[in-house]
Formats: sequence, structure tokens, C-alpha cells
Amino acid sequence: MRHLLLATTALAFALPALPAFAADAPADTAAEAQIVDSGDTVIVSARRRSEDVQTVPVAISVVGGQLLDKAGINNFEQLQRYQPTVQLITQNPRNTATTIRGLGSTIGLTNDGLEQGVGIYVDEVFYARPGSALIDLVDIERIEVLRGPQGTLFGKNTTAGAIHVITRAPTFKPEANLEVSLGDKGFLQTKAVINGPLIDGTVAGRLVFGSTRRDGVLYNVTTKTKQNDLNSHILRGQLLFTPSENLSVKIAADYALTDPEGFAQGFVRFGPTLRNANRQFPYLAAQAGYAPASQNVYDRLVDVDGELQAKQRVKGVSATVNWDLGWADFTSITAHRAWNWWPQNDRDYTSLKIRTKSSNNSEQRQISQEFRLASNDVGNIDWVVGVYAFSQRVETNGTEAWGADAARWLIGNTTGTPAVAVPADLLDGYQQEILAVGKTDSLAAFGQLTWQATEKLSLTAGLRYTTEKKTQLYDQVASGGLATTTPQLIAAKNGISRTYTYTAELEDSKPSGLLSLSYKLTPSINTYASYSKGFKSGGINAAGIPTDTAGAPILKSAVLRPEEVDAFEIGLKSQLFDRRATVNVAAFTTSIKDYQANVVDSGLGSIRGYLANVEKVEVNGVELDTRFRITDNLSVYGAVAYTDAKYASFKNAPAPLELQASGNSVVDLSGVDLPGVSKWGGAFGFDYSIDAPFNGIDGQAYLSGDANYRSDWNSDASVSKYAVIEASTIANFRFGYRTPNGLDTYFWVKNAFDEEYLTILTIQQGNSGAIYGQPGDPRTFGVTIRKAF
Repeated sequence: MRHLLLATTALAFALPALPAFAADAPADTAAEAQIVDSGDTVIVSARRRSEDVQTVPVAISVVGGQLLDKAGINNFEQLQRYQPTVQLITQNPRNTATTIRGLGSTIGLTNDGLEQGVGIYVDEVFYARPGSALIDLVDIERIEVLRGPQGTLFGKNTTAGAIHVITRAPTFKPEANLEVSLGDKGFLQTKAVINGPLIDGTVAGRLVFGSTRRDGVLYNVTTKTKQNDLNSHILRGQLLFTPSENLSVKIAADYALTDPEGFAQGFVRFGPTLRNANRQFPYLAAQAGYAPASQNVYDRLVDVDGELQAKQRVKGVSATVNWDLGWADFTSITAHRAWNWWPQNDRDYTSLKIRTKSSNNSEQRQISQEFRLASNDVGNIDWVVGVYAFSQRVETNGTEAWGADAARWLIGNTTGTPAVAVPADLLDGYQQEILAVGKTDSLAAFGQLTWQATEKLSLTAGLRYTTEKKTQLYDQVASGGLATTTPQLIAAKNGISRTYTYTAELEDSKPSGLLSLSYKLTPSINTYASYSKGFKSGGINAAGIPTDTAGAPILKSAVLRPEEVDAFEIGLKSQLFDRRATVNVAAFTTSIKDYQANVVDSGLGSIRGYLANVEKVEVNGVELDTRFRITDNLSVYGAVAYTDAKYASFKNAPAPLELQASGNSVVDLSGVDLPGVSKWGGAFGFDYSIDAPFNGIDGQAYLSGDANYRSDWNSDASVSKYAVIEASTIANFRFGYRTPNGLDTYFWVKNAFDEEYLTILTIQQGNSGAIYGQPGDPRTFGVTIRKAF
């Protein structure tokens, strides 16, 4: 039988909550290992105290480490298979949007001056950079997904939700684990864990290593290489000091490196615009003598001629102190984190010399400190109070360069009034260098109180006050290309890039909080209603802003107003039939004022994305989660979500591609569906096991499978009809055998039915009408061997 994995999957309240395998007993106990089902208690720390997930009046779901290991879930992108309301949309690690219920991050160019609406935390430490979501998950105890504003107890204000990863901590019981996975396409993954006492009863340590490699799934016909491969490594070490029964100190350090040759995109389709025919893809391609490597993106052929690199390094150290004072628990969390990003991209997605280089190297450093005091469950009032400080600096040194085909593609054969001929080499060698330095300082005080008014009725109130200050320097220098004194040609070059600089700063302070009412209909059926007020600080455009006709930056575009969120929710959490069935349902409505979004300056030849406020966005939905233990050997689960997200008011929006003509194109997108949101999502699965002795040795055979579904969604901030990603269903299966001595071997197949689907669509620069996309992984298969010592 197996070691219990503390707090494994619970289906907590709404949609994504998945299988609730149970919890690992602390590894230093002598508890006999066993496989546990959904009837067991799943413990979470979403409210900064240990609680049964089914009694917490919070929209939370839990995926346990046992399921992560068994299903081969290695990162947040794969976590989507079990969390239908979580969606991760990525062009590369830096340009990654993580959303919960359709909110959190905007699609398109990531802007360092914008806060993330979905907070990512590892062992209570906030990870500020979106690329952190793509590092490997190794030796994880559980992942808690909280939906809706979480600005009261979590470090940074998170207006859409939070994903909290809890790693397995050091224990005083010696243990070691080794896992090796082999698969097609050169897949090789290794994981190793060693844990045990260093000074018996006083100091314990845990060391974790993980490595993943796989060949590329796209073939580049220009460079004759495979692209979009996997290449990642992670190392984490922890020391646990327990000088007394009441005091523990955990020191942790981690280092992760990813260096794939990605993220290439293939040609998907052409979408006609309102521009003249000679400014659209068919004419431009014919003029350049160009044809895509394939007209079918699922041929997995690309033809970019530029270097591809998506290298990032994530590292950090932290110290967590927990001190039981008797009447309360004191917690201190001190952390320093660093993120480095070294990209190389071919942003025209073709073998043409249009945009020959796109490299925006970034370096980020952050420090954070949290002090927290929590009551020790005495009486009918529980409370938590604390303070949180966060400081961050992000520096980007970027280079963009254009080549011999850029002038014809981005400007045309003539330009200006009166029209003049455009030399074919006007932009050959044209280049921009940028320096962007942004700083953020945040300070918050928070508190939350739960009053158990009666045996059945409880009231929770939370309040947080946050003040933030941001500064930004942006300096852009354009140079090179054909020297000219012709005003029309100078204006055309400036339309691609020009020299300018600006500085901006903002400071804002606002409260956020929640109020919830919980009532127990029976000991196993709980209902709740809640109201949350979320706040995300104002943003500063850290990647450039539009300029006026004289070339001066339009400074009013530099700073964004804060985003304010009002969220209402009602829910029911139940366990029925002697806890053999779990059924959770929730309905919510969310209104966002001054929604912060990426838009695109649609001026002729412009390729500048920047941040802007959208007047109002509304999201409404219903989420259902179920899990049934049919027999002691068979359990099934299902989770379904309906999300209706719209631009409630967006009257001055950039036009979608199909409505763009020459010059600026502005439309009213009020009432249009929000991009990046599937209206329907679902996750379904089963787990079957049976005792199967072999050669006189007890053992257990098992078969499990899962499938996730997402309906159509749009991959363009302006909601172009050409950027719709069609619905998809992905199924995965595993068949294995495990023995009491800790040996577990299973065969797996991912995307078993070889579903053809896209993970993102991108409109080519210059708005020619060409649409490029990244196909999801094809069917893959392999074997995993795991041994516990």
C-alpha cells in the first residue's frame, strides 16, 4: 500500500476541483501507506490555516501530488487538463497569460508594467514573472487553485485568483525516490528525491532534481532542424530546523533552467481585410516570391529563418519561520527571487527578411517579506492578521531589426502624400534598441476574521489595504536602414520605429476585502454566499506607447488606472452516500471596472502593442464538480464550467483584422465576447485498480484515464473572427502495476486520439491578413518507472 499524499485532490467547490485522492500523512509518521478515495478529508491552507476543503467557503480546488505524479503533469500548462477554469495561453515564457474564469492576464504582448491578475505562489512565496508558470513541477504535495479575487490574505492583490503550489517539505524519516520516463520523440525525463535527518530530531534536509528533454514536434524546412522541443532542469533543496516543539525554520533554495528551441508557429490561414489588395498577404507573398512551408498547420512544417531561443532562468531563496506561541501562531516568510530571460524570435514567422531579429532580454529581481499572526482555534472566533512588503526591479534591453523584405511588406510600393516610391531596401538594416527599467514597491496590511455564530452559521470578513508605487523609464533609439532626406520616407520609417524616450510614475492606495456567509444544512452539506472586492494597482506601459504626428510620446497613454473588481458568488459543497459522492456547485458574477488590456496601435505600418483601460468587463458563470467512488476499486469524476465573459463597454477599441483599412481603425467592441475564454470547459476521468498478485508477491494493477474539453475561444485582443481557435477534446490514458516494495511501472499515452488543436493564434505583424499558430502536441506514448527506497 502507498504513503498517503497529504491533501490530494479534492473537488472543492466549483468546477475544476478534480479527483480527491487523499492526503499524504507526514512522511515522518509510521502511518501505513494506503490508497485513499474522495471520502477522506482533504486539508488546505487557503485561509492561512489548515482546514477541510469541504468546509471552506472559498472557491477552491485541489490537485494532489499523487495525481500529478501518476498523470505525468509536469507544469501549469498540463495542469489545465484537470482545472477547466484555468487556462494558460503562451507564445513563449515571457508572453504567457494565465487566467482563471477568463480573467487574469491579457492576450498578446506581455507588458512588464502590468500586474498579473492570477497570482502564482510556491510555498507562500509570490512569483511575479509569468514565465514562472512554465517551470517543471517536481516533488509537489498539492496545488491549490483559488478562484475569484484573493486580495485579502495573499501577498499581491490577485483579482482573478491564485495558484498556490505546496512542495513536499523535509521530514525526519529517511526516504528516496527515483523516477525515469521514456517516450517517443526522444522523450526522457528523470526525477530524483532524497530526504532524511541530518541531525536527528533537529535538522532534516530534502534535495530534489528534475530534468526533461524531448525532440521538437515541428520541422523547419529552412534550417532543416526540429523545433519546439523540451529542455528543462530544476534543482531544489530544503533544510528544516526544529530547535523546539514550538518552533520550526525552513530554508529553501531553488534553481530552474529552460532552454528550448521554440516557440515557432506555422501558417494557418489568410484573413482578408479592408485594405487595398496590394497591402494583403496574397499580393505581398507573390511579390516576394514566397509561399508558406505548408497550407496545413498540422503538417507541422515551419520555415522561419531567424534564430529561435526561449531561455529562462528562475531561482530564489526563502526562509519560513513558524512559531507556536500558544494563543496564536506566528509566521514569517522572507524571500528573494530572480528571473532572467534570453529570447530570440523570428516575429514574421516566415523565411522572408521582414523582421529579422526580436530579442528583448530581461532581468528581474524581487524581495518580499510577510509577517502573519493567526489565532489557535480558541473559542468561536478565528482570526489572521499580517503585513506584506514587496519590491521588484525589471530591466529589459531589447533589439528589433528589419531586413530586405520589410519595406515592401510593411510599407508598400509607395507611401505618403503626395505618394513617393519606396525603395526596396528602405528598411534593410533598420534597427531599434530599447532600455526599459521599471520599479515597484508595495506595502499592505491585512486581516480576516471568522465568527462561528452558531453551530451551523459562520460569518467571515476580511480587509486589506495596499499602497503601491511604480516608476518606469523607457528609452528607444532607432537607427540604420537606407539614409534618406525625403519626408515621406522618413515618416514611413518612423511608422515602423522611431527614437523617443519617456518616464512615468504612479502611486495608488486602495482597500480590498471580502464578506462571506456560510451555513451547514447538514454535517456534510455546506452552503455559502460571498462578496469580494478586488483591486489591481495601476499599470505603466513598459514596452513603448503611441506617438503623435510630431513623433512625441503621448504621455497620457503611459499610465493606466487601477483595475477594480466586484465579485458575487453562491455555492454548495456536499458529500453524500456515506461520503462516497462529492457534488459541488457554484454560480458567480464578476464586474471589472477599468479592465487593463493589451491593445494594438492600428496605424498604417505600426506594430506597437500597448496597455489601455477598457471601461467595463463582465463575467458570469456556473461551475459543477462531481466525484463518485463507485466501488472500492473504481472512482470517476467530472467537472463542467460555463463562463460567459464579455467586453461590457469598450467603445474605443482597435478594430479586428477584418475591419482594418488604411490608417487608424477604431470600433465599438461593447457586448463582444472576451478573448481567451472558452464558454464551455470540462474535465472527466476514471481510476480503476485491482489486487493482482504476481509470483507470490502482492501487487496492484490499475487503469486510469482523463479527458478535457474546451469550446471555441478567440486568440486576439481585438476578437478577430480569423483568430478563433476551434473546440478540442484531449484524452490521456495510463495502465500500470505497483508493488508494496515501492516499485511502480506504467505505460501512458497522451492525446490518445491524436486530436488536432491549436494552443494560440497570432496575427502577423503589419496586419497583412496572415494568421500563424502553434499546434498542440500530437499523440505521444511512453513508459514510467518509479521506485521508492
